[in-house]
Amino acid sequence: MPVWQKSTFSGSNDGNSVEVAQGDGDAIYVRESLDPDTIVTTDRARLKAFIAGVKAGEFDHLL
Repeated sequence: MPVWQKSTFSGSNDGNSVEVAQGDGDAIYVRESLDPDTIVTTDRARLKAFIAGVKAGEFDHLL
């Protein structure tokens, strides 16, 4: 059973936050707290690249 963690920046926002958990090996699980049954599986390198892209604004055109 994964141990889910959310960012301390999430605060108490009615449970709407992104949570992460360590999986087997290099697996990282990501889910939205409002839809906990939908889980995305990735690895550390891909998650790190995605976060860097978000910070750099690479996905801003999708909003």
